[in-house]
Amino acid sequence: MAFKPVTHVLFDMDGLLLDTEELYTKAFQNILSRYGKEYTFEFKLTLMGLQGHEVAQKVVSKHNLPLTPEEFSSEAKKLFEVYFPETKLMPGVERLLRHLKKHKVPIGLATSSSIESYHMKTDKHHQEIFSLFDYKTFGSSDPEVKRGKPYPDTFLVAAGKFPDKPMPEKCLVFEDAVNGVKSALAAGMQVVMVPDPRLSAEMTKEATLVLRSLEEFKPELFGLPAFD
Repeated sequence: MAFKPVTHVLFDMDGLLLDTEELYTKAFQNILSRYGKEYTFEFKLTLMGLQGHEVAQKVVSKHNLPLTPEEFSSEAKKLFEVYFPETKLMPGVERLLRHLKKHKVPIGLATSSSIESYHMKTDKHHQEIFSLFDYKTFGSSDPEVKRGKPYPDTFLVAAGKFPDKPMPEKCLVFEDAVNGVKSALAAGMQVVMVPDPRLSAEMTKEATLVLRSLEEFKPELFGLPAFD
């Protein structure tokens, strides 16, 4: 496949930049175990990229929990406050972000997380690296983001925050989730996917490029400055 040159780059956060997906699983399973329910990987895949309130609604409905979505979210938040501060960066993240920043490539964060959740994950250990982002979009907190992924809203709103308002085809998205890939494509953007290794190849085929790790990314494929 021939890749088209881009000028701006947008990044998802959970599971791509930060190793948080297992922490979400741990928290949700903690709650579901109280009711004898299991949080499966197959169900988890359907939630990745959704806004927080959408996730709560689906979990409660799927498992017939005697909780409102708001109560589920409240219980999950208590666990997130314990788990999230120790989250780690995924391999290759720091190298890529510093490289793009050094070469003055505009970069933006485009996550479905809330701003509150973002601070839980980054304030203790990762403030400096996340300060490299020119603009940040928090799908669960931003009133401009009407619909979560797989709808295009998150990435279109994020791209609109760059002062020069790039056309969608000039934006490259990095994602780990199927819903995120669909969102980027719906926005008219190319998307590099770094999926969970448990994901079948069939579920990654829509992505423009699939990598095992951000460490494998070659910026020059998309017209960006190559690593030194």
